[in-house]
Amino acid sequence: MKTKSKKRLSVVLGSMLAVSLTLSACGNTGNSEKNGNAEASTNAGNTKVDKQVAIKYYNWDNEAQSAGTDAMLQEFMDQNPGIKVEHVALVPGDSVEMLKKLDFLISSGEAIDVIQVPSLGGVLERATRGALAPLNEFYEKDNLVPEDEYYVNAKVDNNYYGLQYTKSNNYVMLNKDALDEAGLPVPTFGWTWDDYRDYAKKLTKGEGVDKRYGTYFHTWELYMNAPAQTMMKDPLVYSDGTTIFSDPSYKYFFQLRKDMETADKSAKYYADALAAKLNYRTEFFNEEAAMILTGNWTIADPGNTEQYPHEFKTAFAPVPVPPAGSEPKEYEGKYFTNGNMLAMGTTSKNKEASFKLMRFMSTAVSDNRPEFSGYKKADNEALLTKLVAGKEEMYDIDSLKYTLFDSEIQFLDGAQVMTTATSELTKVINDGFSKFMLGDESIDKVQKWMVDEATKIINEKGVIK
Repeated sequence: MKTKSKKRLSVVLGSMLAVSLTLSACGNTGNSEKNGNAEASTNAGNTKVDKQVAIKYYNWDNEAQSAGTDAMLQEFMDQNPGIKVEHVALVPGDSVEMLKKLDFLISSGEAIDVIQVPSLGGVLERATRGALAPLNEFYEKDNLVPEDEYYVNAKVDNNYYGLQYTKSNNYVMLNKDALDEAGLPVPTFGWTWDDYRDYAKKLTKGEGVDKRYGTYFHTWELYMNAPAQTMMKDPLVYSDGTTIFSDPSYKYFFQLRKDMETADKSAKYYADALAAKLNYRTEFFNEEAAMILTGNWTIADPGNTEQYPHEFKTAFAPVPVPPAGSEPKEYEGKYFTNGNMLAMGTTSKNKEASFKLMRFMSTAVSDNRPEFSGYKKADNEALLTKLVAGKEEMYDIDSLKYTLFDSEIQFLDGAQVMTTATSELTKVINDGFSKFMLGDESIDKVQKWMVDEATKIINEKGVIK
């Protein structure tokens, strides 16, 4: 997560609970009490807008996503006739390019009202360079305590800059029919990555073009060191600001990946995944693989048999934990969570109206909401029920609810220290992993190279403390 070079700031993040799958909510904003959420009836806040104003809402919606957003914005305008909202999808379907275009608009001096930002780091980066307006006065005016409202809060020098819009976390999807065939139970919290390897061996079946692998690992850094990516407050630096690439979990997971490909032959080769540009959803639903690590943005997929034709039932399990002796150095046995954020541009000329829209979008109980909410008082279990309605036969519902909502599944508080060089350090992960998986360099040599490169980058760019 980026910010100004070598600028040391006091950052306190709100606690992170679990989720980017896309889910729908029940009811509507006028019916909050019926949904057991009386407080949501004031979810737009008490901030008053005294005259008719026009504001813009920026995001990266594709055509399909825009329909839901437009419907929610219309709900807001129906309830607030004094505010007109224009939806601007800057770069449809591409959050990275959207942020680049947004930064250009900000640098050109354009008035920016409400922005959907794809990560907490994206908010902090822009807040620290003065592009975003602090929200404290609006929270205070509406008698709101941010930590009581949202799982994730971005706070720089005692100023709040983002409202959590969505809630995301990771899990494992499993082919329930394949599990039953192999006589394997659906895993629960506490199963380890060694157990995952064993499951993958037992779920591997057939040969050649008809082979079903036990698992598929995609090409993202999530799959290069899953323990660090899913069970650390920050996957790039420790709490003292030093690189995490020296962590024992790197040596363990890099070797696990190679062994599953070469020794067990229970996972497709990384080289093949890169060369063929494989799609992880297709690998799972086409029964090329029986298990896949993914996240709650895929919850709707098992029921979407039109787009992903398949007949098997999908089960769900928490992400495996590292086995004893391979835990990350600051391991707490809890999971990382994040989500999309809503922020306000410093240049907005209608800040009260903008905050009112931010509160509505982040808290509204709406049939048009496409995702789990980052609002603590939202009923995400009701959203799940609505999402799978009519498709229940495609889900192992008990395992899905357990994985998402059981009290045994705990989530990490926010990191106190974050790197200012996310993209540069992510490249080091990718390059180091490729050196090990595609070459013949030892894990010790590769890990030393990664630590050296990361240390140079951190020393140059700095961290947020």
